[in-house]
Amino acid sequence: MRIFHIQSTGVSESDALPERLADKGYLWIACGRREFELEQTRIQTTLQSLGASALVDLHVADLLNNQLPSHYDYTSQYDVLVFRRLAAGHSETDLTQPGAVLTQSLKRGGPPVLRRIDTSPVGFAVFDRVLITVHPAGCLVLDQYATRLKSSATAASRAAGVHLPPNPADLMLRIVNQMVDGYLELRRELTRQLDHWQAELLHPKTRFSNWGSLLDARISLHQLDEICEDQRSAIQDWIEALATWEPNEHNGGHRGLELLKVRSRDVLEHIERVVHHVRRLEQNAETAVQMHFSAQSNRTNDIMRTLTALTAIFLPLNLIAGIFGMNFEFIPLIHQQTGFWWAMGSMALIAAVLGVLFWRKRYLVRSSSR
Repeated sequence: MRIFHIQSTGVSESDALPERLADKGYLWIACGRREFELEQTRIQTTLQSLGASALVDLHVADLLNNQLPSHYDYTSQYDVLVFRRLAAGHSETDLTQPGAVLTQSLKRGGPPVLRRIDTSPVGFAVFDRVLITVHPAGCLVLDQYATRLKSSATAASRAAGVHLPPNPADLMLRIVNQMVDGYLELRRELTRQLDHWQAELLHPKTRFSNWGSLLDARISLHQLDEICEDQRSAIQDWIEALATWEPNEHNGGHRGLELLKVRSRDVLEHIERVVHHVRRLEQNAETAVQMHFSAQSNRTNDIMRTLTALTAIFLPLNLIAGIFGMNFEFIPLIHQQTGFWWAMGSMALIAAVLGVLFWRKRYLVRSSSR
């Protein structure tokens, strides 16, 4: 468990839960899901001693559930946001031990970049002066943002115009925005992998056999699409609830509330970019498969057209050979010395004429798609 006391002048970190709030600033309590499960009684007692209300049992269950989709809920005292991240990570959580890291990661299908995307949920409980975050085990988002938060508190950062989050809601939005941007960093590698598969699918001399991975990739992209839709719905619900807030000292007054709305819309715009990218990749994968079978059909048509043209060329030759092979006693040219050469010459002439004719009609030419 990591506890941060954030003020406009700096950030301090401690390991023990405080008994009361300072006159200025607010508190950020960050803990793992398993740790929150074991320490929830102490955390509930601390919230009451700090002047905040205890978490409702249903919200505690939501924060402990590592399979819950992204959603937003609220009470008169606090807001709860569960947000499934799309970040690079190999850690998996055991359903029987929430927050505990498995020694072996679960196997997933699809390209390697999809197998590296961790979709574990992160829970937020936003009070006026307290923020509680419940992270999965081994969460890099917590460590990365804690490091960024401390670096923002230095004098050099403040001189460069970097400001600390003024309230718990703003801090929550910044963490959520970092989780969304974590997927945006992976999209280039994911796009490159699918482009490689498209090139293999459309190459005329390559026999594509990686259908299992491609199917797994399409399923994974569909699941990512559903996760992104839940993310967008949760943030939209948060924005709608934010519109009902009244300006006060805890949210920074009118200006602070407007900044929260702007930051919330920015997070929503980032999520929509992720949704657009995931859907475009899913559509590209589907289009590549359709183009592959279309190209295969065209190649089959080319082969059948060539075979049909060759069959048409040899049909009159078979007819001539069949006529001279009849068991009649009197057949023209059958008893002449030049008869064989006349038959062979006429057959060669007919084959040449038909070959030139079919070539001019492009029956014996490869299609331009190859």
